[in-house]
Amino acid sequence: MTSKHVAVLYGGFSSERPVSLSSGKECAAALKAEGYRVTPVDVDHDVAEVLGRLKPDVAFNALHGPYGEDGTIQGVLEYLEIPYTHSGVLASALAMHKELAKTVAVAAGIPVAPALVMNRHDIVREHPMAPPYVVKPVAEGSSFGVVIVREDQSHPPQMIASPEWRYGDVVMVERYIPGRELTCAILGDESLGVTEIIPVGHSFYDYDSKYVAGGSKHECPAKISPNIYQKIETLALKAHQAIGCRGVTRSDFRFDENASPEGELVWLEVNTQPGMTPTSLVPELALHSGRSFGELLRWMVEDASCSR
Repeated sequence: MTSKHVAVLYGGFSSERPVSLSSGKECAAALKAEGYRVTPVDVDHDVAEVLGRLKPDVAFNALHGPYGEDGTIQGVLEYLEIPYTHSGVLASALAMHKELAKTVAVAAGIPVAPALVMNRHDIVREHPMAPPYVVKPVAEGSSFGVVIVREDQSHPPQMIASPEWRYGDVVMVERYIPGRELTCAILGDESLGVTEIIPVGHSFYDYDSKYVAGGSKHECPAKISPNIYQKIETLALKAHQAIGCRGVTRSDFRFDENASPEGELVWLEVNTQPGMTPTSLVPELALHSGRSFGELLRWMVEDASCSR
């Protein structure tokens, strides 16, 4: 039996290119070790022509950020009728747009932090809400452009209106939830478990904390009460299903143990293209659930489809 030909899509031209290069190389090597015929494709504007020539059986989507995570490349793959990993066009677009994802989550009964969506130039005049709050681009990943405004800051962050800002004019302003950073991976219709993320030398789980070795400590499984652990798993699966995701996703949460007798748990977002780097969370959670990296990727390839 001939092994499947898998095109690993990585790189691209979003701000998350370095992350995607790392994810793609890891995935290509592991898929080769699993016996697949692998062609790495550093995605550029001619990707449709390249894939049309290669005619792979499956596209493994290791892209991150705009164009790779927002439904764009998914639409190209639909057009070419190439089965692909991760979520389809609509779910990818919804999950990438923080405002729309929160709207769907609220309708599904998932707790979220109060938030406003506004033009970045309007923020610098006065605080849009009482600090502490978080300002984040409405459609970026890997914590690019995220700014935490502390209680003692008398003015809003001026850098958001500067000409150097590269993350679009529309931003989300969200109430800052103190406490613990928790994440849960979903594989198909089951949870892989919950990890607590503890930044090391960083004020929050920013880009360096995510991708630089030693930038964060991962407590896997998270040392939290069984009740909260199970609640996070339930909410992560509910978000995965409500947004229409498939394959592997990862939902992020904040948990403030001191907010009330039972604490405050809020869902932040769902990642339809979780990182697959040496420091990434999903491979760790998969291993915790009894699946090697290669077994995880094999499941993803065999689950690939051409479905919106």
